[in-house]
Amino acid sequence: MTRLHAQLSRFEDAFPGFRTEIVEGSVVACPLRPHHAGTVFAAWKALGPQLGPEWDVVSDVAFPLDEDNEFCPDLAVIPAPEANRNAIAYPPDLIELVVEVASQGSIRRDHEVKPGRYASRGIANYLILDPMNGHAVTMWNPGPDGYRGRDTIPYGPDLTIDSPLGKPKIPTAGLPVDPKARSQP
Repeated sequence: MTRLHAQLSRFEDAFPGFRTEIVEGSVVACPLRPHHAGTVFAAWKALGPQLGPEWDVVSDVAFPLDEDNEFCPDLAVIPAPEANRNAIAYPPDLIELVVEVASQGSIRRDHEVKPGRYASRGIANYLILDPMNGHAVTMWNPGPDGYRGRDTIPYGPDLTIDSPLGKPKIPTAGLPVDPKARSQP
């Protein structure tokens, strides 16, 4: 894992404006767009005040899951004392909720690869916010083969996440939606 983490650090320096992570043993760099950042900010702003003082939200820090996967989720809720350590990487078993924002380059990873990996590590809730399609995908009830519960909810009403953290809500009506996505068949 040390070799891959060293590669990841070099790529982050070489490609400013890209988010890098290790997925299935490969270093992946994705450009970020304004709708991505706006969605991350809105979700963080909504979640933060609803968490008790024992929890905190972190963004784009490493969670080494296994030898081939070191994910840097857009948002992860972990215990506040751990977040206060201000580390570059954390064990995945600290995560109670992970939020990824789908982008053109991350569709397969966010929808196919990451759910299985996060579920196998026992992460209670996985949420994908998708500005390209204007919907959210919630996953819960993790098992060794993936999440047993999954819903796709169009943006509009508040999204309630039934989790060990309680029932935090994310307003979705104002989340950005890519205008090109609306015109696609």
